[in-house]
Amino acid sequence: MKQTSDYLVALNKISQAITSDLYIEDILKLIVNLTASMMNAKICAVWLLEEKTKELKIRATQAMSQEYLKERSLKIGEGIVGLVAQERKAISILDVTLDKRYKEKELAKKESLVSMLSVPMLVKDEVIGVMSCYTTKEYAFTKKDIDLFSTVANQAAVAMHNTELLIKTRIIQEELESRKKIEKAKGILMKTQGINEDKAYNVMRKASMDKRVNMKEIAEAIILAYEIQN
Repeated sequence: MKQTSDYLVALNKISQAITSDLYIEDILKLIVNLTASMMNAKICAVWLLEEKTKELKIRATQAMSQEYLKERSLKIGEGIVGLVAQERKAISILDVTLDKRYKEKELAKKESLVSMLSVPMLVKDEVIGVMSCYTTKEYAFTKKDIDLFSTVANQAAVAMHNTELLIKTRIIQEELESRKKIEKAKGILMKTQGINEDKAYNVMRKASMDKRVNMKEIAEAIILAYEIQN
């Protein structure tokens, strides 16, 4: 493993990536690349837990091998990655080809993967994914390695959680804004055309379908036209 100064430099770069304005996919790519270099690993991968299926799937890795990049999933408790998610604690293995819990021994042999470290990605004690790295030679991961890798994994987890909250908040805000404009536009139609609420809504919906634009755009056009005339 690299020296402490190299770790600190890498952690600083990872922190900068996490707090940047990049999309979460780009943040994860930066994290796996920087972490692979920091841990002197051949492969670093982020497995994220899908809420609906309760399965872990790879969302980011710096691996170039087409074999490793094949889409695959693991259930909670399945394989090392699944066990880490289930038990919420790090697991390190000296040689994955000799460990009964490891499921992909043939892939490990093809890719020359030997030692493995896998840690949970936690947000307020909730597992949202798992980060794993592999070396090509036997290496006994130290407590320092595990603590460092866990720090990175948890930073990435918090970044993802915060990004998802921002996206959800933005979607809710946009939805509320759209509803306000539609209600205002309905009021304008009711006033100017002397029609009831249902009729006003149907007029807007027909215009939306005919012009193939969403209701918000129709509402904005009605509001703008009314404000110009008045």
